[in-house]
Amino acid sequence: QLQLVESGGGLVHSGGSLRLSCAVSENTLDYNSIGWFRQAPGKGREGVSCISSSGDFTYYHNSVNGRFTISKDNAKKMVYLQMNSLKPEDAAVYYCATAGNQNLCITLYYDYWGQGTQVTVSS
Repeated sequence: QLQLVESGGGLVHSGGSLRLSCAVSENTLDYNSIGWFRQAPGKGREGVSCISSSGDFTYYHNSVNGRFTISKDNAKKMVYLQMNSLKPEDAAVYYCATAGNQNLCITLYYDYWGQGTQVTVSS
């Protein structure tokens, strides 16, 4: 059973930073793409950042490019999203998800999802 568990969400002031973590089971990081997605109230789920199994391909949504960094540690079976210079519009529930190895950071291709972690940014 493939499992993903997110953590690290919380409340920060605008301009602050958070690091989200995702613990993944099995050998997921060796074979699968991993992505961070977010969903704000009343809005659809959007891809924030994704990374291929090799790490050679990464994607960042235009709204977070330059502020967020995705990384992973295969040995520790962990994926991270470092979020800097947070803005109120970044507030959402953030989900970690995995897909077959590919380079499209869209929900359609992601099959397994964590429970989500809430990120709140005060202005």
